[in-house]
Amino acid sequence: MVENDLFKQINDAVLDLQSSQLQSFSRPLKRLAQLLQHSDLTSTNDVLTRDVSLDGFLKESEKTQGSMVGSAQLLWPDSQEHVMGLTLLLIQKFAANPDDMVQFGFTYFYTNNHIISAIHNVTGQLIIPFIRDYKAYILARGNTKAKIVMPLSTKIFIVHGHDEGARESVARFLQTLGFEPIILHEQANRGRTVIEKVEANSDVSFAVVLLTPDDEGCTKGGALEPRARQNVLLELGYFLGRLGRERVCALKRGDVEIPSDFAGVVWEALDAGGAWKRRLGQELQAIGHVIDWNKVMA
Repeated sequence: MVENDLFKQINDAVLDLQSSQLQSFSRPLKRLAQLLQHSDLTSTNDVLTRDVSLDGFLKESEKTQGSMVGSAQLLWPDSQEHVMGLTLLLIQKFAANPDDMVQFGFTYFYTNNHIISAIHNVTGQLIIPFIRDYKAYILARGNTKAKIVMPLSTKIFIVHGHDEGARESVARFLQTLGFEPIILHEQANRGRTVIEKVEANSDVSFAVVLLTPDDEGCTKGGALEPRARQNVLLELGYFLGRLGRERVCALKRGDVEIPSDFAGVVWEALDAGGAWKRRLGQELQAIGHVIDWNKVMA
């Protein structure tokens, strides 16, 4: 797996190249080419460059040159992978002979007679977009198919019983992190039944279920044991089905009987020391939320 530190070094090299002068541009250029040859990138680079010919691409593009300097156009292929492969080969070509980058800039990105302007134009219009797409390609593991990614809702549903202290502690903690805690009795009834209110307010990204010893129950003839309220168990099952187990965190206070169908699923202790905050923060981060850990540990 490619570490983010490698991408940071690549970005730093590009920034240095963009701000360089004629006497210094070759150093960040060669550094960039070296970083792009990192062993972690070898398999990706092989995929991107295996079906492209840089010589053929440049030869055909040069044919578009008109009478004006810089009027030539690059004849990019339709495939985004092929575009990245050709750009990757261009960077290696420039690093091997920096004068090639100057000539390339005058041919395809000419704006004035300043050599460094040609270098900066190539960097800004070709290399920087390539690095952006290249990083996205690697992080997506080669999947270039566009898709719509909906932002995560900041609404978090709190399932609770009679323990108002536990409910308020969790709600205020979530608010501190920038989330909107959804507490059912605080929502308008609008003539609906309880389950209809749950359904109407289930447009959340996560649910926190508070298993507190509010009731007692047992098998027939057995000894009474502390249990969570029946509405809590019903809503626990509802959100497990609606959101999936990875988006439901159960916080248990005291000695509470765990439902048999829920046995084996990890729950967190709602401890007085507040360790549950770190665990809840980790669960929220795991599904894609950005967590300010300074606020968690405050």
